[in-house]
Amino acid sequence: MGYQLELRHFNYFLAVAEELHFRKAAEKLFISQPGLSRQIKQMEEILGTTLFTRDKKRVALTPAGSYLKGEVEFVLNHLELTQKQLQSISAGNQGEVRIGFLGSAMQQVIPELLLQLKQSYPGIKTSLEERSNRAQVDALMKDKLDMGFVRLARVPKGIEIAPVHEDSFSVVLPKNHVLHTKRFQSMAQLKEEEFILFTQEYSPLYYDTVMSICEDAGFQPKVSHKSVHAQTIFKLVENSLGIAIVPTSLQYGFQMDVKFIELKKVPQKAVLSVIWKADNRNPALQNCMDLLLKK
Repeated sequence: MGYQLELRHFNYFLAVAEELHFRKAAEKLFISQPGLSRQIKQMEEILGTTLFTRDKKRVALTPAGSYLKGEVEFVLNHLELTQKQLQSISAGNQGEVRIGFLGSAMQQVIPELLLQLKQSYPGIKTSLEERSNRAQVDALMKDKLDMGFVRLARVPKGIEIAPVHEDSFSVVLPKNHVLHTKRFQSMAQLKEEEFILFTQEYSPLYYDTVMSICEDAGFQPKVSHKSVHAQTIFKLVENSLGIAIVPTSLQYGFQMDVKFIELKKVPQKAVLSVIWKADNRNPALQNCMDLLLKK
C-alpha cells in the first residue's frame, strides 16, 4: 500500500474522535461524509488498527483510538504553539508564554510576574486564561498551557509543582453580621452558620482545608451553596445566604457589602503553587520560571 499518513489524517481523526459522529465531523471540516469515512478508513489501514467501532446507532473510540486521540491532541497543540512562537520571533519578540490561573493568583502573584517580565524580558508575550485546577493540569498535559497557578497538593507524573505564595484564610460575613474582628475568638462561634464554599471539583485542596479548619473547631460545616467564582460566593454572603472561608487576598478587587475576619490563629494556610510540564521546551517559559522562583 502506497499511502502515507499526512497531517490532514490527524485533523480528520480528531474531528471524528471529538464528535463521535461522522456527519457532524464532516460538517465541521467542510468535507463530504463519504470522503471523511474514506480518509479514516485509509488511516486505519496505514496504522494497521481499528480506531473506531461503528454501527447504525453510534460511533465509539477503540482503546487504540482513545490512546491516539490524546497523542494527536498533544501533537497538534504543539504544532500550533510552534507556529505562534515562530511568528512571534519573526516579529522581533522572544516568544509567548501561555499562563493558566485561579482568580486569587491575579491579586498579587501574576501582576508581579508580568511586571518583572516587562522589565527583564520585554520581548516575551503572555496570554492569560482563568481555569480550574483540573482544567489547568489537563491543558498542561495536552500542551495547551505552558504554566499554571493552582491550589493542589499533588500533580500527575510529568508535571512539576512549586509553591510561590502562602496566604492566610479569612471568614467572609455579611456587612451587618453581629460578629466582628474584636468579638471574634474562634471558628466555634460560627458552627451554626451555613457555609458557601468553592466546589470540591474546582479545588479539592481548598475544600479539604476549609473542612479541616471547621473540624479543628469541633464541628462539621453545613454547606448551603457551592460555586467556582469568588464573586458569586461574595454575592451570596452579601445577601445573607451563608458565610464563607476564602484566601485572604481574595478580599481585594471586589466592591460588595461583606466583611472579612482574618483567621490568624489557625495553622492552615492557602498555598498557591506554580505548575509546568517537565519536558516543556519553550525557552520563554524558562525565563518566566527563573523570575518566579528567583533562580
